[in-house]
Amino acid sequence: MGKKDREERVQERETFYQKRQRTQFKNKAIAIGILAGIVAVLGISSYNFYILSSQVTPKGEPPGSGPLDGIHIHAGLLTMIYGQQFDYSSTAYQIKSPYIGFQKGNGETVHALATNVTMGFLFNSLRIGLDDKCFTFPDSRAFCTNANYTLKFYVNHHQVPDLKNYVFKDQDRMLISYGNENETQINEQLARLDGFKLIT
Repeated sequence: MGKKDREERVQERETFYQKRQRTQFKNKAIAIGILAGIVAVLGISSYNFYILSSQVTPKGEPPGSGPLDGIHIHAGLLTMIYGQQFDYSSTAYQIKSPYIGFQKGNGETVHALATNVTMGFLFNSLRIGLDDKCFTFPDSRAFCTNANYTLKFYVNHHQVPDLKNYVFKDQDRMLISYGNENETQINEQLARLDGFKLIT
């Protein structure tokens, strides 16, 4: 083997190692880029989840309300639709506003943490429409007064025209009832409401 052949083989080996190193470097750079992209996506997703989960609806403070944490009072709320109790204990209805809402997985006790916060603000925060004629869910299901069924409201056993602008007092008991119940059936619903053990 001549000197020239040896030099060519050395050069081929060096070229092979250089190519191999360049390929390895390129692969590492790609892997680092992919890893950085995954970390960035996870970071952005975590941030968005935190922001979305900490937001309240509606935003801002209720019109005319007192300072947040100025009070902490409780009332019982029972909603009956066609004789069935509506469940506010699911996560969809828990702590949607720092001013008023349901907490601790309980769907029977409404907490108010500021003065002058209306029940209308509570239902807006839950994305439920409420007026004197209709109780409307986010999916557009509406329970409205008509020839066969009526939407009725009671506060401490007294029928009231609606609850939208009502600001409850500590230990109030509020009933929303939709259906064609007679007086006896309404009294049974009120008795159920009276049996609620309010949580603090």
